[in-house]
Order: sequence, then C-alpha cells, then structure tokens
Amino acid sequence: MKTTIYKNTKITFTDQGKGTAVVLLHGFLENQTMWNAFVPEFSKKNRVITIDLLGHGQTECLGYVHYMEDQADMVHHVLHELKIRKTVFVGHSMGGYIALAFAELYPDFMKGLVLLNSTSRADSDERKTNRDRAIVAVKQNYSAFVSMSIANLFSIDNRERLIEKIEKVKIEALKTPLQGIVASLEGMKIRNDREVILHFANYPIQLILGKKDGVLIYDDNIEQIEGTQVKLTTFADGHMSHIENEKQLLKVLLEFFKRV
Repeated sequence: MKTTIYKNTKITFTDQGKGTAVVLLHGFLENQTMWNAFVPEFSKKNRVITIDLLGHGQTECLGYVHYMEDQADMVHHVLHELKIRKTVFVGHSMGGYIALAFAELYPDFMKGLVLLNSTSRADSDERKTNRDRAIVAVKQNYSAFVSMSIANLFSIDNRERLIEKIEKVKIEALKTPLQGIVASLEGMKIRNDREVILHFANYPIQLILGKKDGVLIYDDNIEQIEGTQVKLTTFADGHMSHIENEKQLLKVLLEFFKRV
C-alpha cells in the first residue's frame, strides 16, 4: 500500500508490475481489495494501479459530497505522482462514472476504457429519488443498509451459491464510513450524463453488463451504445461480474488489454 496527500486528504493506492498502465477503479461500498483476484494476472504484463476512492477503504473523505469530478481529479493526482501519462481504465459501477469523468477532464491520458457493470448515463429522476431514500436509510440503520445493498448486487440465483463471498464483500463494505457512503450517494445522484464520450472517443471502449443486474437494467443500458464502436460483453448474472463471472471476466479484460 502506498499513500499520497490530495487536498489535505490521505489517498491510498497500490502500484504493481511493468508495461501499459492499467487503473482499476472500484465501485460504491467497495475498495481496492475487490481486484485482489485479478491483479496478480494483470500485473504480469501491465503496470496495475488500484486506488481506494474518496471515502472508501483506507482513503479519507474529502467533504460531504464527493463529485465524480473530485474523484477524477484525485485519480489524476495519483497518476501525476506516478508519472503516468497514458492509461487504460477499468471502472466497476461508480468506478465507471469516475473513469468517464476522468475521460472528460483529461482525454489525453486515455488509452482505453472498460465500463464494468456501469453506465455513461446520468441518474433518472427515479434513481435520484432512490438515492435520497438510501441516504435516509443508511443514516437510520447503517449496518442493515449496507447488508441489504450488497445482497441486492448479486443475482437472486447466486445469493445461495456465493454466500461466503457475499459475506466477505459485506465485511469490506462495512469498513466504509457513513460520511463516505452519503458523500458518494450525493455525488452519483448529481453526476453528468457522459454518453457523448461513447460516440466520439478515439480509444477502444468496452461495456460489460450482467443480464440479471438489479441495479442497471440491461435493456436500458445497451441503448447507450447504439451507433457507437463500443464493444459489448454480456454475462448471465448480476451487478458483481468480478465475482459472479470471475473467470470469464478475467479472460475478457486480458484480451482488451492486448487490443489497446
């Protein structure tokens, strides 16, 4: 683990391997440990950076709203420290929103982008209402909110089969401070729509979705890549492809890295 200071806030990250830089960005209620099964393989031929995002893992909170642009600027700070100028991003869920914000702010740094169980679109009015409800719920009963939120990320078919892994995800999620949860919900709620990036980016983009994702409705999300060069990979399960479809995802990502 390495640390740096960004706007008086401690940021924690890892940097392993040599080759093309690959930045792995975790999702909401996750931290960089979500990539533990992938880093050893990725770092054989790539320089792999994992980062605990603001208010998650061992990275401190920056404020009471973590805008996606704040997160992207923090990632840029880490890359500047590491003297990295071009990189491939893999962003899971919220990590994808942050990767898109980074792509908008720092397009010259982009070598490739994978949106893993993520979307370029802003929250609908319904989703914004649900974020507000989530903020109320987590303030009322933190543990129950985290536990329920994590279970809902997995397809119903997998909740029994993966019960031990789901418990491990919950343990990591419970390390996320209340302020970090609320700040992220507020930031995701007001994030910008960045679908235009999928249409005009001059680097390869891959979208990976779960057919039974309870968070991102599959049919709604394939609409965003119509008329684009974005490559789509569909898995049969839920929002947690790195666990539910680990081996298939590893293969897809390694192939993408070769292409860029």
